[in-house]
Amino acid sequence: MSQPVLIILTCIIMTFIFRFLPYFIFPESKETPAILIYLSDKLPIAIVGLLIVYSLKDINIKNYFIPELISIISVIFLHKWKHNTLISIIGGTLLYMFLIQKVF
Repeated sequence: MSQPVLIILTCIIMTFIFRFLPYFIFPESKETPAILIYLSDKLPIAIVGLLIVYSLKDINIKNYFIPELISIISVIFLHKWKHNTLISIIGGTLLYMFLIQKVF
């Protein structure tokens, strides 16, 4: 088999394992541990914070940073308006890509 096929098969197998592993670890008869409930509540915000820090780490403020600033404001606005993390991230990313390719 070629390397791309092996990579795709590995991704499929790992996705399958990680999707069904919780059902084997926590059968329906058991109650979900409090730590998992806590993590499922707090991790999305932590991940968004990590993405913000990672994407802004190489910005030179002395040069122009207007596209980044506009995109950050749009993400905040979209999240406050729609309360959907996925829409916020995709909207901000699309706006940023448009700004750096067509405007600035």
